[in-house]
Amino acid sequence: MITKELENAGLPVAYVSAMYALCKQLHAPRVVQGIKIPHPCGDPGLSDEDDRHLRKEIVSAALGALKTEVSEPTLFKPNVTLLFA
Repeated sequence: MITKELENAGLPVAYVSAMYALCKQLHAPRVVQGIKIPHPCGDPGLSDEDDRHLRKEIVSAALGALKTEVSEPTLFKPNVTLLFA
């Protein structure tokens, strides 16, 4: 998996995916929880404003993941509970 090679080269990687179990099996170091398999970084069913907010939270979670030192596959969850409550 390319994420492991980039990490070995000293470049931190945050992988956005709706399939955490698969990413964990592949030993991806930082996985950001995506929303849906066909749309991991957004939801076209939401209003434009809500989708923009959702995408912003996913990117914020990914940036936070990049700043975090990890030693094993770690799941980072975006703060999107208000959109789906």
